[in-house]
Amino acid sequence: MEAYKIILPNTKVKNKEVPVLSLRGEVIKNIGLPPIFSYPVRLDLIRRAFHSAHTARIQPKGRDPLAGKRRTGESWGINHSVARVPRLDNGRAVFAPMTRGGRLAHPPRVEKVIHEEINKKERVRAIVSAIAATSLPEFVRKRGHIFSSETLPLIVVDEIEEVDKTAYAKRILNNLGVLEDVIRASERRRVRAGKGKMRGRRYVTPKSILLVVSKKNSLAFKSFRNLPGVDVVPAEMLSILHLAPGGVPGRLTLYTESALNALGSKYEVIQL
Repeated sequence: MEAYKIILPNTKVKNKEVPVLSLRGEVIKNIGLPPIFSYPVRLDLIRRAFHSAHTARIQPKGRDPLAGKRRTGESWGINHSVARVPRLDNGRAVFAPMTRGGRLAHPPRVEKVIHEEINKKERVRAIVSAIAATSLPEFVRKRGHIFSSETLPLIVVDEIEEVDKTAYAKRILNNLGVLEDVIRASERRRVRAGKGKMRGRRYVTPKSILLVVSKKNSLAFKSFRNLPGVDVVPAEMLSILHLAPGGVPGRLTLYTESALNALGSKYEVIQL
């Protein structure tokens, strides 16, 4: 896993202590958060990085150069009491942009630049900034998440990565005091507006809890993915799309203890 060093000038980095919770919601011990959680929340960088990541997933599209032009119509000229657009022998207008089956005036082109690029250092700082926002209750509540814990982020023991049943996963989230947020996402599931409902994406579900694990082959993927709005991601693949959906930071996030250490090793904050 590639490591990144981030220089943080003129700011005191404080190691905030948070409790580590068991699967029953009991406090086992307290640990210090990595310095990345003291990084300032840069809304401008987060929105820019999200825009870059979001546009990178858009498929470029274009049109057939001959679309709407495969007709042999010719204008009849004047003195026929009809508009001088290309027509077939039966009088049907063709080819022109305003006619039925005619060409598009300005069709989409493959050459159009859709992906908004971003500098590597900006992207890394945006991810670190979004990680820091998960530890600030004001940002998490502003996104509409529901939780009962007084301290954020929520750190859970590594045993949660071995949970392989969704029913057990629901009991764990209830013990941690965040199951209400999953219920909120379930109740707000709705039918999409527009033609997308006919193209395999009929329903829209709000984002709920993000679980950050340490291993790619964790069993938690199979158990938590069935819950509405819940995402599971390994620490090495954590991106701005997971941390700040829609470009808005402050997602309710659960970190396993190993994943927290992996993030601290990957993103090292250096104070000048």
